[in-house]
Amino acid sequence: MTDKRIAILGIFVADVAFRTPRQPAWGETVIGTGFKLGPGGKGSNQAVAAARLGGAVSFISKLGADTFGELARHTYAEEGIDTRFVFASGEHATGAAAIIIDEARGENAIIVYPGACNHLSIAEVEQAGSMITQSAVFMTNLELPVPVVLRGLELARRAGVPTVFNPAPAVPVPPGIFALCDYITPNESEAAGLTGLPIASLADAERAADALLARGVGNVVMTLGENGALVRNARLSRHLPAVQAGPVVETTGAGDAFNGGFAIALAEGADLVAAAEFGCVVAGLSVTRPGTAPSMPRRAEADRLMAQVRGRVEAGGSGA
Repeated sequence: MTDKRIAILGIFVADVAFRTPRQPAWGETVIGTGFKLGPGGKGSNQAVAAARLGGAVSFISKLGADTFGELARHTYAEEGIDTRFVFASGEHATGAAAIIIDEARGENAIIVYPGACNHLSIAEVEQAGSMITQSAVFMTNLELPVPVVLRGLELARRAGVPTVFNPAPAVPVPPGIFALCDYITPNESEAAGLTGLPIASLADAERAADALLARGVGNVVMTLGENGALVRNARLSRHLPAVQAGPVVETTGAGDAFNGGFAIALAEGADLVAAAEFGCVVAGLSVTRPGTAPSMPRRAEADRLMAQVRGRVEAGGSGA
């Protein structure tokens, strides 16, 4: 490792978001109350989050030669993200995500079509190998084809680069992938999907975390929504409360905010619990504003809230 750069392998899609009083049933039309088009995709959102927090970020992905691809390129230029290994496709369109947001609760339902990112090849990931192996942290998720994700993890692990695997969305993965994960960051439903264990309580989450550790994962950092996060490995188990930064506007992108904050904290040398605490702060800020990438906070506000949380903990409060 030569610097504190974070390498992220993931997808970009254009988020097409609709706010609605309720989800429509099949065959039904519902009048929405809002609409927004913006940059999205888990890996891309995580890259924006980490860059806004002051990280040196390199992104590995693939875009079409179209309007949505231009939206991505503009975003990366604006955020200072290294795009040397964002490949171009002349055959496939940039992907999109349809997001339905409950206007009262801020919760969401999402359909993702990765588009050009589905055609990112193992050979192209290998072209980015020198950048991956010189990074302080490598992070990826499951919106890309599993063989591509697996190759990225292999390259990082072989070079001794700490790996963060966000197994979202939950899809079948080969058993060998777990031993390549220094840190795995599922939410409750993803952890349940990976382990086959239902999660309805903190004790359930601990059992699922133990199942992942038994498969070779180094550390489990499970996000629990409004219940915060569970940090667990062979030596420690810690439940971190969610951080309340204001009224919840939209939860879309909260997991990506957490992962971006977690990764940059690791790259800066934070220990496991401190990195997860910082992830909770970044996620807590992100849900107070609409959008995915646009909702990611800047470092100064994250540091201010982190100081407030630590102050409350030292004073005997919950930190929430």
